Amino acid sequence: MGWSARFALLADAVSSAETFVNVFISLYVLVILVYILTSWLRLPYSPTLNRIQRFLYDVCEPYLRLFRRLLPSAGAFDFSPMLAVFTLVAADLFLIWILDHFH
Repeated sequence: MGWSARFALLADAVSSAETFVNVFISLYVLVILVYILTSWLRLPYSPTLNRIQRFLYDVCEPYLRLFRRLLPSAGAFDFSPMLAVFTLVAADLFLIWILDHFH
């Protein structure tokens, strides 16, 4: 296997890693936004909706709890999801920047 083939293989792997990181973080941001929306709405009782809300809680709450410890309480407003999403976007940009340097 020549150097050009190895370089092409590495470039393809880096491109795949960039795509994975971008899609994963975008999907997690979307899940957080859906979690926030369902926490604002009063949904009727349904076993299916209950399972969906429980899944969203189990997936989002451990990450959001990290930011709730950092931010002081602001009355009825919870700014931790906003900080969590900004942190995810910053991490996405940073990881993509690092992976771009492997090209």
